[in-house]
Amino acid sequence: MASPEFWIGFNVFVLLMLALDLGVFHRRRREVTIRDALTWTVVWIVLAMVFAFVVYAIEGHYKAMEFLTGYVIEKALSLDNIFAIALIFGYFKTPPENQHKVLFWGILGALVMRALFILAGVTLLERFQWMSYIFGAVLIYTGVRILSKKHSKMDPEKIWFIRFCRRHLPVTDKMQGGKFFTRENGRLLATPLLMTLLVVETSDVMFAADSIPAILAVTHDSFIVYTSNVFAILGLRSLYFALAHVIDRFTYLQAALSVILIFVGLKMASGKLMEVPIYVSLVVILVILAVAVFLSIRRRSKNVNPLS
Repeated sequence: MASPEFWIGFNVFVLLMLALDLGVFHRRRREVTIRDALTWTVVWIVLAMVFAFVVYAIEGHYKAMEFLTGYVIEKALSLDNIFAIALIFGYFKTPPENQHKVLFWGILGALVMRALFILAGVTLLERFQWMSYIFGAVLIYTGVRILSKKHSKMDPEKIWFIRFCRRHLPVTDKMQGGKFFTRENGRLLATPLLMTLLVVETSDVMFAADSIPAILAVTHDSFIVYTSNVFAILGLRSLYFALAHVIDRFTYLQAALSVILIFVGLKMASGKLMEVPIYVSLVVILVILAVAVFLSIRRRSKNVNPLS
């Protein structure tokens, strides 16, 4: 368990990075270029690796491996988030120059919600050991279900929270620049941009219900679970802008995420009967992702050039 100083220091670092992001690098509303997105994606990955080294120096080899494994799991599962975010932006016709603002506030809210999920998950596992079987079963079920999930059929209007907001929150039909609220005839109205943000937040709650149990299959250390989640989420925004237009080309990605969820679900549900070393888990997950990427690229190259 990390010391209070470690917790405080990490959260101060996160707040500083968020302040730099919103207050310095993205003060003006503009479309995020692929070059900027790739640069920030690399920056967040490098920062995560530096943090893993800090964990190694302070907590030792095993904790560093737990962090890396948890980070890879969360990073892989966040790719599924990108599919959903792209559909949400398309559904609400969110202008590219407003997408960064939505993702910034969406990710800020996600950090708070993930922290609550982690606290609840760790507490349940510490008090009720049989909860590991429940979490494991949920992961296995989700892994099987995700194979048949069709992102193209996702309809934000079917989400109960959004229907509730439509009924009880006055909403204007027109975008008002980068504003979440506007005034018309003296009335305060929500804009479609706020509805977009609400759907992004709601979708993250659903994804967190899968990703938090997945990392709890690797470690019950709340600090490791929290920090790996935070690094994956902070890098999600730039990763979205880097991959949003090409991620659908990775045909076998959903299958890979399914296998990963089933693997960690079996690991969690089996308890001591399936004690997989942490470095083996990390290698297995990386191999699954690598195979999915290789097969996707190979399939696409054959479709582009059928004579090859």
